[in-house]
Amino acid sequence: MAIVIACVAGSALILGSDTTTACVTPTATAPAAPTARWRPVGRFDAEQVANAATIAAVGVQMRVPVRGRVIAVATAIQESSLRNLLGGDRDSIGLFQQRPSQGWGTLRQINDPVYASGKFYEKLLSVPGWQTMPLTNAAQAVQRSAYPDAYARHESDASLLVQAVSGPVAASEATPADCDAAIGPWTAPVKAPLVSGFRTSKRPGHDGVDLAAARGTPIRAAAAGTVTVVRCNVVPASHGCDVDGTPRTPGCGWYADIRHAGGIVTRYCHMLTRPLVREGQTVAVGQVVGLVGSSGHSSGPHLHFEVHLESSRSVTAVDPVPFMAARGAPLH
Repeated sequence: MAIVIACVAGSALILGSDTTTACVTPTATAPAAPTARWRPVGRFDAEQVANAATIAAVGVQMRVPVRGRVIAVATAIQESSLRNLLGGDRDSIGLFQQRPSQGWGTLRQINDPVYASGKFYEKLLSVPGWQTMPLTNAAQAVQRSAYPDAYARHESDASLLVQAVSGPVAASEATPADCDAAIGPWTAPVKAPLVSGFRTSKRPGHDGVDLAAARGTPIRAAAAGTVTVVRCNVVPASHGCDVDGTPRTPGCGWYADIRHAGGIVTRYCHMLTRPLVREGQTVAVGQVVGLVGSSGHSSGPHLHFEVHLESSRSVTAVDPVPFMAARGAPLH
């Protein structure tokens, strides 16, 4: 049993290498993660981290993409502070404060973190378009909370926890849902309107394009490659990248660079949280590498996307719009 727990909860993403797309119901092979295995992460103690690990492990078993696992953990932070509560408002119980009277299951079932997580994912996966919704909207579609805007403030913490308990998603471990936007060797990193072009007369130093995707939208690798940079770039450094920037804040915020075949480099700026990949990691085309945010030099949530030939220096930047169009992956 100890080995099963370690494999499922501690190295959960190994299960994500299955090539099928059908979702499965969680079973006893995905037990709750023991508290003793986990150390505190940020403001969360070992018990809370263990519960986040259970939620993430069930998501992997059900082949829910990273975005769904972040939504689930953020919801549990809001509903229970990641504590498996024995009670709550009216007949609410457990990590997600689900209610027997609302059809979530019996008190005993809902008090089981594995069962409760599975029921949350079942409902989430039934929501049309949940993957492109802002986190708070997707969570609200499942929970129907009296405080529908409260989930959004936990997005950064939830992303951190999912990464901490699962590790970054490697190309060989990515689930089909993590790469479901890819239809060829190249794909658009997000599907959103183009709001600022490459080196325009008003912005001659703008080495990429801005795509107005909503906060929390998954950002996908434009092509297969190797992550070369994961960094917080902001001035002053004390400002940090876990908060929104402003038009007066220099820097790319949380960003990642990926090197592709032929020496081509793509850059993804202003992410909401630390990228969901690590330096040296191999990624697949369409794999989620981060979430749209507004860190660094930014006036609102969007993705700043760059394409460079041979290196990541400014002098090698090319206009991403014709570049991507020529590869069958138009940006708008």
